[in-house]
Amino acid sequence: MILIADSGSTKTDWRTIDDKGNIEQAKCAGINPFYQSAEEILKELKDNLLPQLPVKTMEAIYFYGAGCNKASKNLMVENALKSIFGKVTISVNSDLLAAARGLCNQDPGIACILGTGSNSCYFNGAEITHHIPPWGTWLGDEGSGSRLGRELVILYLNQELPEHLYKAFEKRYPDLRETVLDHVYRKPYPNRYLGQFSRFLFHHLKDPFVFDFVYRNFQKFLERKVLKYPDAMLVPVHFSGSVGFYFNTILRKTAKDLGLKPGKIVESPIAGLTLYHGGQNTL
Repeated sequence: MILIADSGSTKTDWRTIDDKGNIEQAKCAGINPFYQSAEEILKELKDNLLPQLPVKTMEAIYFYGAGCNKASKNLMVENALKSIFGKVTISVNSDLLAAARGLCNQDPGIACILGTGSNSCYFNGAEITHHIPPWGTWLGDEGSGSRLGRELVILYLNQELPEHLYKAFEKRYPDLRETVLDHVYRKPYPNRYLGQFSRFLFHHLKDPFVFDFVYRNFQKFLERKVLKYPDAMLVPVHFSGSVGFYFNTILRKTAKDLGLKPGKIVESPIAGLTLYHGGQNTL
């Protein structure tokens, strides 16, 4: 049996594939070694993953996650998995490689992540050949939930939202002015906190101001993180992540307006990864 994981900053999707090709699924909170300690990762796996898994020995584990782009961080995740599953073949890679393999399979294309954070790469069908760093919540992550939420909160705090949206936002988040600084500067996971405000945008998508706001954020992401890749206009541009999935109508329009060829838009690449590794790809 093999175990596959696709982990973002907010949630982790898991799949098991047994020798007969039977597939089972599980979910837990996001596992990100950039934000979490080894102890926190191990606790999440023990408390929330293990109770959902079939009681069988794992032969191999393929973990793809946000924050898994340095050897030291990858080792944290690998050691946590070894603590639970013992001597098993473990491969830890970035969530960006998960998107590339899950969306492109073995074809050339551009793979993007638009979830709590954002990312992108050019995939030649075998490996990532070009990558523009996302630079995180404060310096980048254009088009992501945390960036949309951050800019929305800034507009609200500076009273720059249209009056009807200002009142609706204040009604939904009445304590924000008293709590926002603590959440953003003192508490853990400010990206998750800011990302939650993108839901307000989703519920007001028919409003012209909101539509334009989201459109401009996607436009900035595509201009900075996609159009700079070679053959950007020639290969399909795929997307995974909750923001891309739920705002897919605006995303497709923005991409087409820029001359791009939007391809798959999925909430998670886990289904594609299951096909990829179920086809005996073991890299």
